[in-house]
Amino acid sequence: MKDEIAKQIEDGLAVLGIELGSTRIKAVLIGEDHMPVVSVSHDWENRLEDGVWTYSLEEVWEGLRDCYRKLLFGAQEQYGVALSRVGALGISAMMHGYLPFDSATNQLVPFRTWRNTITERSAAELTELFGFNIPQRWSIAHLDRAMLNEEEHVEDIASLTTLAGYVHRHLTDHDVLGIGEASGMFPVDSVNNNYDREKLDKFDVRWKGRDYSWKLRNILPKVLVAGQTAGFLTEKGARLLDPTGTLQPGAPMCPPEGDVGTGMVATNSVAPRTGNVSAGTSSFLMVVLERALEKLHVEVDIVTTPVGVPAAMVHSNTCTSEADAWVHMFGEVASTLGCAVERSVLYELLYKKAMDSDSDCGGLLAFNYFSGEPIIGIEEGRPLFVRKPESRMTLGNFMRAQLYSAVATLKLGFNILMCEESVELDRLTGHGGLFKTEGVAQQVMADAVGVPVTVRETAGEGGPWGMALLAAYMARSKGGESLQHYLSEKVFNRADASTLAPSEEGAKGFDTFMKGYKAGLIIERAAIDAMK
Repeated sequence: MKDEIAKQIEDGLAVLGIELGSTRIKAVLIGEDHMPVVSVSHDWENRLEDGVWTYSLEEVWEGLRDCYRKLLFGAQEQYGVALSRVGALGISAMMHGYLPFDSATNQLVPFRTWRNTITERSAAELTELFGFNIPQRWSIAHLDRAMLNEEEHVEDIASLTTLAGYVHRHLTDHDVLGIGEASGMFPVDSVNNNYDREKLDKFDVRWKGRDYSWKLRNILPKVLVAGQTAGFLTEKGARLLDPTGTLQPGAPMCPPEGDVGTGMVATNSVAPRTGNVSAGTSSFLMVVLERALEKLHVEVDIVTTPVGVPAAMVHSNTCTSEADAWVHMFGEVASTLGCAVERSVLYELLYKKAMDSDSDCGGLLAFNYFSGEPIIGIEEGRPLFVRKPESRMTLGNFMRAQLYSAVATLKLGFNILMCEESVELDRLTGHGGLFKTEGVAQQVMADAVGVPVTVRETAGEGGPWGMALLAAYMARSKGGESLQHYLSEKVFNRADASTLAPSEEGAKGFDTFMKGYKAGLIIERAAIDAMK
């Protein structure tokens, strides 16, 4: 098997997916059986500068080069071959945000990421104008805010894109986006697989008095769907990824997608009545829809699958950050006591301890908000831990409260879909870092949403693997084969999944926790006011 993989890499048949996530840039190389053969990552962090969460574009390229360097080393170390070419390549990144450029492709303002909750007025006014929910993190909300504030750079905008679109353009010279990613910039029409013309016209009318040199439809990237070729890796693009000159140009590239689309693909959740929940630094729960929702819900985003099928998304800005901080601190305690524990081992120990506890957390209450959370209407975050004197303060209860808190906001949005819109799900699949410890977050999520949750062996690979699958679909699918069929018959046709149903005790305990959680939101808001 190892020799087969080595030959695939040497012959340029392996496919590469790269995703720029919130805390890691990760690259996954897959073989002809679609399974990962080399996985590497580069850690990075966003920064709060002048009240805006951002990453520098210099960090983007430094991280990508470091990832590719590690990929070269991994292929050589594991299989004894040099990775000089790939069969196909795809770029994904955290969705949404604001990256405007002038006609010379100069960046006009620092990257404003999805994490910013500074566009409340624009999001609300556009939602009313379009009759369609526009979340604060969407690109159009950021552009509209810049226009409302009469920011000087707006006049010079020649193109507006997302992080995935930016990287793809520099690798291929093509200004395009996959439709799922595009649907996080501006509403799309799933019939025509393009931006919604009526809403584009309404936006132009909104700003008719401003004498800008551009129209919105002319500065947005071209929309493509999964399976289409979105350009080829250029010589310049190859050197951006690999300054050593080892990587050869010419690989076909698929449309760049956001982490929402790659999450759907990585969990085989592209068909109606399927859903997935991605849980890491942030989290989102996706349900592919059979029909349009009856009402507008500001807590629910309408985006699309990579082939343009409408999907409802509940998004939470913060998921594991607070639990991560506590795990780090417990690691410091262990180190201070002279018994340092590997981080992965510590996570497993603490997460499993959470399952050896009271199902209602013994009355402990935790809020994991590192940043604003539009679903509950707060603009800033204040992580909190609260308990009554009589609460049962144990390590297990404490860790369970952290896990419950990590999924609580998703639960609030999910209730809208299930209770108010009667959306039906056949299956829900979990992926992302929260699900790495076997059976823990999976059971918590099942208890929280009241639906069986499936986790596959590849759950930890997540988005970059999904991106590699999209690139493979573009390169390997034959004549009109649907993405749904390709994934079901050629990728997910092996028994590598476990499913956990909600437990009666766990569901009851989570409901008890949520009653205290909703009542305690007044504490969170008071903390924001008190700790400016």
